[in-house]
Amino acid sequence: MGNAAVARAFEDIKAALAVLNAEVDGAGLEPFSDADPLAGLADGCLDILAGAREVEAGFAGLKAKAAVKYAESACAVAGPGVPVVAQEMAVAAEIGCVLALGPRAAGSFLATSHAVMTTLPRTLAALRTGVISWQHAVVMADETAGLDAAGVAALEAHFLDPDAPDPVRGCPVGEMPAHRFRAKARVWRERHHAESIEKRHAKSVLDRRVEFRPDRDGMAWLSACLPADQAVAGWNRLTAVARGMQGPDESRSMPQLRADTFAEAILGGGLGTGGDSSGNMSGSGASLTGGVVGTSGGEGGSDGTGREQLSTPIRAQVLVTVPVLSLQGVTDEPAVLDGYGPIPASMARRLVAGGADSFHRVLVDPRDGAPLEIGRTSYRITKAMRNWLRMRDGKCPFPGCSNNSLDNEADHILAWHQGGTTGISNLGQPCPKHHRLRHSTGWKPTPASKDEPPGWTSPAGRHYKSEHQEWEPPHWPPGFLPCQRSLLEEALLQHLAS
Repeated sequence: MGNAAVARAFEDIKAALAVLNAEVDGAGLEPFSDADPLAGLADGCLDILAGAREVEAGFAGLKAKAAVKYAESACAVAGPGVPVVAQEMAVAAEIGCVLALGPRAAGSFLATSHAVMTTLPRTLAALRTGVISWQHAVVMADETAGLDAAGVAALEAHFLDPDAPDPVRGCPVGEMPAHRFRAKARVWRERHHAESIEKRHAKSVLDRRVEFRPDRDGMAWLSACLPADQAVAGWNRLTAVARGMQGPDESRSMPQLRADTFAEAILGGGLGTGGDSSGNMSGSGASLTGGVVGTSGGEGGSDGTGREQLSTPIRAQVLVTVPVLSLQGVTDEPAVLDGYGPIPASMARRLVAGGADSFHRVLVDPRDGAPLEIGRTSYRITKAMRNWLRMRDGKCPFPGCSNNSLDNEADHILAWHQGGTTGISNLGQPCPKHHRLRHSTGWKPTPASKDEPPGWTSPAGRHYKSEHQEWEPPHWPPGFLPCQRSLLEEALLQHLAS
């Protein structure tokens, strides 16, 4: 009876697919709209896409469950005499053949399926109901790997339980692309992981490397795994150099200019000697901010140790938000590197001490760590306000966009000529592509606030939330209560006011 029931269920599914295909083709029994068939079909296709996403998620949960049940059953049938490793290989091979996956992909699928079925109950429930996709489940399994049971439960609850003490703000997890969820989950894990980020960073620095990977059509990838401050500063520096090369006589695009500048640097002798055993480069070209935000960069020359740095008039700008107690060494709370996420406090202190030549000190809300509102009565947007926008939004606020480049463009949500003000609550910072989208199509931003970026409304009238920064109040050192005024608190207030 089991096989017959399965066969009937899949026949019903195939019949339902035929019905949906006919509706998309406009050959259904009745049109989506008698008044405007074309507009009705367009809106109906969006409904079908939304429904298909939910069904795909349910199927992904079903596949995970079937894979785990097969593995358990196959192991029981094989008996205790078969070596564990051999049995796992046999199971992965069978699943790989059924799903047309390679050995590594099949093993990864089985491992993720096991994690979802055994240790991630909220993820499994969200998958079955279509709230998240399989790609989101993979991210959850990856980011909870190595955490204890309490850590796993806390991470799941933060992102999937709206009644949690600290639920995720802004765009729900299932409504953002999986790569954006991975970035947010990584940030939360780094802030709340039981093991010190300092220790994990020290281990990871030993794995820094350059990798070469052949690609098709005579191309290849040359990439480097570096400490985050160096990587972000390098990327921003390449962007700044490329931006300076643009002009009416320059036909190359920004990606092409970055690539050509990178190639010239490593092939043309434009590199300094660098590095020590800790992974610190001689040229910092980076800047900082700290609870406290500032920008600066290196001009080249020597760092005082006899090691040369890159010489260029371009200043690589990096923002680092540093809790003031962490900056002073009282706590080891991670800082946040713009465009990357949490970094060790020691890295932030090194950036601060490395010679940024200008600071914009920013007071933050002591209740939630969010930057406070600022505004102007004129149209012009100052550099400090642009930096503040970067702090508030973290990236282009368009759903799914990851562009945190310095090329993002400050934009009035309610136009200046329509009475809009030049304050944080009326500003967004879309990337050039989504800035053009806003002014050339029916996509429109929704209102923002001092600590929440604008969402977006599509031409179809559907509203999409933007991602929100996960601001958290600073950590206080042991034995100190924030409600008590003390000499330490007075010193910190003086530091922020200076």
